[in-house]
Amino acid sequence: MKWHILFIALTVLCATIYAEEEEEAARLLVSKQILNKYLVENMDIVIKYTIYNTGNVAALEVEITDNSFHPDHFTHVSGELNARIDRVPPYTNVSHTVVVRPRKFGYFNFTSAEVLYRRKEDAPRLQVAVSSEPGEGLIVAYRDYDKQFSSHVSYKIDIAEKRE
Repeated sequence: MKWHILFIALTVLCATIYAEEEEEAARLLVSKQILNKYLVENMDIVIKYTIYNTGNVAALEVEITDNSFHPDHFTHVSGELNARIDRVPPYTNVSHTVVVRPRKFGYFNFTSAEVLYRRKEDAPRLQVAVSSEPGEGLIVAYRDYDKQFSSHVSYKIDIAEKRE
């Protein structure tokens, strides 16, 4: 019985020591968010990428690549869909914003972006990370959005109510 307790205590001690020896490397968490409340055909959609470095070393040569906005379906307005950030310091975050305009209405699956980075200065290969995935969204036809939210519709209703 004493050997079992001694073995368990030794195992816990080794696990604690191993847990305290944290590897010196960058670790990135990547978030992709659609900032618009309404997704409307031929109106701007703002996409925000946030990169969090939870590691204790700077992430180097960070490259964000988002291939989910095909030119047949979206017009690129501003920002870069393939962006490069030289350095993300430890325990900090960096944001990158892109604006696109949908050419068609209907359901669209917003997929994740891919991020490549170097975990250490002397790392022989790049680490791959994938962003969160916003999922499927409905891009509303402009005519339907205009009918519901246009100011002239509420103006005509106000005039009709005043006449009665």
